[in-house]
Amino acid sequence: MDLFGYINDVLAFFRNPAWKYLIYGIIFVLIIIWLAFVYWTFRDAKLRSESVVPAIFWSLVVLVLNFLGLILYLILRPPEYIDDVVERDLEIERMQALLNSKQSICPACGNKIKDEFLICPYCRKKLKSPCINCGKPLDLNWKVCPYCKTTQ
Repeated sequence: MDLFGYINDVLAFFRNPAWKYLIYGIIFVLIIIWLAFVYWTFRDAKLRSESVVPAIFWSLVVLVLNFLGLILYLILRPPEYIDDVVERDLEIERMQALLNSKQSICPACGNKIKDEFLICPYCRKKLKSPCINCGKPLDLNWKVCPYCKTTQ
């Protein structure tokens, strides 16, 4: 068999209609993946910004530039979701309010307690010791009462 006959056999194999449908199927899957990139970018950008304009912009960038646009978005997108930022700010406000109030948290059970408590009313953990002279609550590691100067 000569070289031209071999090439004709290979070309005849690839002229089979099944190859055409396989190529159409691959193109269809690639288009679906491309549109999924666009949708994912829109959804992610919407969760990371307060308005929908950046989401539309980045979706159009991915629609036009395809995979390169997705890489650009992944590099330049905001690092946090808006919900995470709001939750963190609320947690900071809660902790600041807790620090500003006269209430503390029990180290054992986490319930709110007052600074003058000697034991936690919830879990009975010893929090402070009473001064042997004046009876004021003292931290467990204090050696002298700061109110009456009595050595403990």
